[in-house]
Amino acid sequence: MQTQPILVVGATGKTGRRVAARLDARGQPVRRGARRSATPFDWEAPGSWAPALEGVRAAYVTYFPDLAFPGAVDRLGSFCETARAAGVEHLVLLSRRGEHHARQGEDVVRNSAMDFTIIRAAWFAQNFSEGYLRDPVLAGILPMPGGDTPEPIIDIDDIADVAVAALTEAGHRGELYEVTGPRLLSFAQMAAALTAAIGRPIRHIPISFEAFHANIAQSGGDFVADVFTAIARETLDGRNAHVTDGVQRALGRAPRDFADFAMAAARAGTWPVAA
Repeated sequence: MQTQPILVVGATGKTGRRVAARLDARGQPVRRGARRSATPFDWEAPGSWAPALEGVRAAYVTYFPDLAFPGAVDRLGSFCETARAAGVEHLVLLSRRGEHHARQGEDVVRNSAMDFTIIRAAWFAQNFSEGYLRDPVLAGILPMPGGDTPEPIIDIDDIADVAVAALTEAGHRGELYEVTGPRLLSFAQMAAALTAAIGRPIRHIPISFEAFHANIAQSGGDFVADVFTAIARETLDGRNAHVTDGVQRALGRAPRDFADFAMAAARAGTWPVAA
């Protein structure tokens, strides 16, 4: 029985809390790292890293808000140095498809002199249920740029399952798992799947990247809008318009379809369902 804990960086985030809960369910000792957790961890406060890493054998690493933010890749490099000095053996990094900053972050972990597993993920289905698109869905609209460019959207529960397998089972070290859903969907098709699940119309509204920037700036400010619009321009150009077998290779099963995610989220009360 392992006694050294696994650190979950970003344990209050979308994937982190799922990973931590699954590790708990397996009886694995877990150390939850987040700004307001019992184990404080803040990417902007390097002094918080070493105490969080002390005695840890492995870590699940997510960078908030995104590796595309200025200085993020350098901070990840410093984190790896701190983790190696603390005796950490294995890092599992959550990366993103199609982002050049994410690839730079992957290289940092790959060259860290520690064992690693990289999970390079497609666009999250939970952006509709827990993220910035939930409010538009509640309003019956889905305003997104990128035209008809399809995306093999993935359920975060699949990402968490892959991460936990990598952290607890043999055979995953040194692997790159590029994880997607089982099929390509345009935003219009995603809106149709949400319509079927919720029972009321959800309408896709194609918008320009400039309008996308303005929408984000209203709540997050220009700086955040600049970064996320740059990511959208980079990743919604067709480069990610193909499915991969990462979930199948890691878990021996197919990933969950977006329609199944939408139905389950609707049943759970994520959005008001038409009677």
